Amino acid sequence: MSKMVGIYCSAHHDGTEETLCDECSEFLDYAQLRLEKCPYGDDKPTCANCPIHCYKPARKEQVKKIMRFAGPRMLLRHPILAITHQLDGFRKVGHPRELTREQRMKSREE
Repeated sequence: MSKMVGIYCSAHHDGTEETLCDECSEFLDYAQLRLEKCPYGDDKPTCANCPIHCYKPARKEQVKKIMRFAGPRMLLRHPILAITHQLDGFRKVGHPRELTREQRMKSREE
């Protein structure tokens, strides 16, 4: 997410890919907080395949805007991340309520 926000910020705001503007920095902090609270943990699927909506409606529109702009540009700037993200999109994932308690705890520990 940080790479995508960096690409978006450098094109639309006064920031660069490494140094974000205040608005983008605030959004990235929000996104990282939401990802930390995700019941999937490190096994979080891509947003398109995720049954849980992490973001509030206004932030959801903001992340869609960022991803739509930065997604195609990721292939040129960060090809390995872009390819692994695309491959991750093929992974099937169940709803966290369908997982056993042990599976949920294991994904949080990793």
